[in-house]
Amino acid sequence: MGGMPLDFQLVLLRRMADHNPDLVEDARRRLGVSLAEMRETNKRWQAMVRSPRSRSAAARYRSVLGEPESVVPRRLGDVDCEARRWALPLWPDLLFEVLVGPDGGVWNEWLVRAPGAPAARPKTLDDLVPWSCTVDEAARAFAPARPLEGTAPTRWGLAFTAPDRAGVRHEVVAEFTWGLLQRSAVVG
Repeated sequence: MGGMPLDFQLVLLRRMADHNPDLVEDARRRLGVSLAEMRETNKRWQAMVRSPRSRSAAARYRSVLGEPESVVPRRLGDVDCEARRWALPLWPDLLFEVLVGPDGGVWNEWLVRAPGAPAARPKTLDDLVPWSCTVDEAARAFAPARPLEGTAPTRWGLAFTAPDRAGVRHEVVAEFTWGLLQRSAVVG
């Protein structure tokens, strides 16, 4: 892929375009990239991911993004793993995080809030606007949240209860792509 961090941001945007084409269009323009260039970048990424000689996902991210900005040890239950993180200029308050297990396999890959960046603290339905918070931030803000299966490998869902401006609580389903809120809806 060409300018690796730039290209990778285009890959993230391509999947987000399914939910928020206007936000993606604005971001693509800020990056100075044409729609054709974005499509070509995504095509190259998909070919790399699907290649029979493809590297492991952990090696692929390192080859595309370079050395991680940070590697943070994590313990999930009784298993040690590490969170490898990279900064992406398009989202200066976020980091792209790849959670790697002891066998080198990738367990998760998504955007997370950067240490020291102001955390999103949604309080009502009105605060749940696209790209305003991460999966983790929404889950903490509206605990207890229940994870939902996503519609693609890079998508997650959360079900939770959130108040409107008047304080009336509603059942909500929120959808995330690469860990960033894309949309939410009151259900029931």
